Amino acid sequence: MARKNKPIRTDIGWSDASSITLFGRDFPSEILGHLNLGDMGFLELTGRIPTPNESRMFNAMVVTLVEHGITPSALVARLTYLGAPESMQAAVAAGLSGLGTVFVGSIEGCAKMLYEAMPKPDPALDLAPLARATAERFQAAKRIVPGIGHPFHKPVDPRAPRLYALARETGFDGPYLRLVTAIAKEAEALSGRVLPVNATGAIGALCCEMGFDWKICRGLGVMARAVGLVGHILEESRRPMAEEVWHLVEEQATAHFHAGGQTGESTPGKP
Repeated sequence: MARKNKPIRTDIGWSDASSITLFGRDFPSEILGHLNLGDMGFLELTGRIPTPNESRMFNAMVVTLVEHGITPSALVARLTYLGAPESMQAAVAAGLSGLGTVFVGSIEGCAKMLYEAMPKPDPALDLAPLARATAERFQAAKRIVPGIGHPFHKPVDPRAPRLYALARETGFDGPYLRLVTAIAKEAEALSGRVLPVNATGAIGALCCEMGFDWKICRGLGVMARAVGLVGHILEESRRPMAEEVWHLVEEQATAHFHAGGQTGESTPGKP
């Protein structure tokens, strides 16, 4: 029996010999010179141009994710560039591959967690029981609450208060931001540790306030961090560090063999 082909369709963009159309808009006259990069990202995700408040909030969210220093993703990008300097795209792709549940990708986990706790925004809902149940669920599963805590930003991730302030200024200070704050407090009480809402937690909640599907929330980090990684690769090409990092790690990781001589045996009494 012959297979019946399913219709293939996109509503994003199309072109012919003389025109380019994106989401029903003429690209040269209605988009080029009118939208900044963040607004273009918003258009791709929603199919519409953001309002001024949406533009300000969304751009702040993605700018937050562009850069955070010599992170694992930046190191991977630099090391990949060391091995394949002819392929910048491979170095960027290598760095982006590490945006998972621990770094940046926790935006997605946070948004999913908030939607599961409160599928639809309800400003009148008592958030305390939801927050407690969510924190207890993660503790029982021995899982890290996404978007909560930070390795060295303590007691506050300095990016989060600014995002909260911008949310108030743009009208996105809603129940999801309050819920993630309540979950953080419950998680702190259960663990006895300082666990502030971090930047990805604030952005995950803001994604919910804006109505984004949780499955694409990690994409905000991907699109933003790609910009930062290009910057790291440019710096690597001008002032390299990857080779030094490689040799330093190798030297330290194998020091116990060298300490024992050529046989590879450790010196007695030393690790």
